[in-house]
Amino acid sequence: MVSKADRPDQPNAKERFLEEKATFAVRGSDAPDLDAGVKAIRNVLKTLPARPGVYRMQDVKGEVLYVGKAKTLKNRVTSYTQVARLPKRLSRMVAQTRSMTIVTTRTEAEALLLEAQLIKRFRPPYNVLLRDDKSFPFILLREDHPFPQVRKHRGARRTKGQYFGPFASAGSVTSTLNALQKLFLLRSCSDSFFANRQRPCLLYQIRRCSAPCVDRISEANYAELVEDAKLFLAGKSTGVQARLGKQMAEAAERRDFELAAVYRDRLRALTYVQGSQTVHAEGLGDGDIFALACKAGQICIQAFFIRGGQNWDTAASSPRTPPTCPKRR
Repeated sequence: MVSKADRPDQPNAKERFLEEKATFAVRGSDAPDLDAGVKAIRNVLKTLPARPGVYRMQDVKGEVLYVGKAKTLKNRVTSYTQVARLPKRLSRMVAQTRSMTIVTTRTEAEALLLEAQLIKRFRPPYNVLLRDDKSFPFILLREDHPFPQVRKHRGARRTKGQYFGPFASAGSVTSTLNALQKLFLLRSCSDSFFANRQRPCLLYQIRRCSAPCVDRISEANYAELVEDAKLFLAGKSTGVQARLGKQMAEAAERRDFELAAVYRDRLRALTYVQGSQTVHAEGLGDGDIFALACKAGQICIQAFFIRGGQNWDTAASSPRTPPTCPKRR
């Protein structure tokens, strides 16, 4: 019987991050070699752009050793060739590296989202230091109260509700919670604070809460906000955007311009958040995307695997004897 401490969902489980096992995974001519690792990384640097993105370091078998993100890929990856400055742990990783996979993004925020997806998928052995050495953070939308609370959560899932995540860092959870407060005005206060309020708190004044504690919103209307938040967290924000647009138009027709302005601000916030997450494929649930590039008689085929609207993996292939590239007219 597997103990709780060794379950894969625990941050320090033996079977989760097998760094030591990965260190001795290759033998003979493919054994860890620092010079060979640095050479492989330098070969990648020749074509690496100075753009944000995510990089994967892989061993001789193609197994993922580490997933990282960077604001400037070229600068970040260059640091792995400066062997004298690397700690022993990273030197060991470089000694095993034989290839790298690079995915560029438009912004550092997009890189963070993609990094989170790849870490969850591959669980690389050298991604053992997860910011604060605790379990992955989640967003919890509670369901044990008439007015559900939204908050950050770590550890065992004992509270009744829906858990969204895991996220790569506590910072990404905080950013998402801030967006949820601006968009859906859900409460983040504790039950005791909620029960003892006699007037709205500061969050209501700055339009980050709908103040259900003092009946500024009905339970039915609050439930609609909760449903919109669930759709947003599940990556289905198109319907939410359409509903906000309709509500804004209806409020304007009734000449309730203050309410229309609230809907307008929420719509702008939603549009901004969508724009910052274009690493995900909007409107595409499950699918595979293929891109082909041809230069100097060589062809490269790149595949992106989209599941649930999220980029879960990429793969590249270069045919050994490619057909003749078409001539430009």
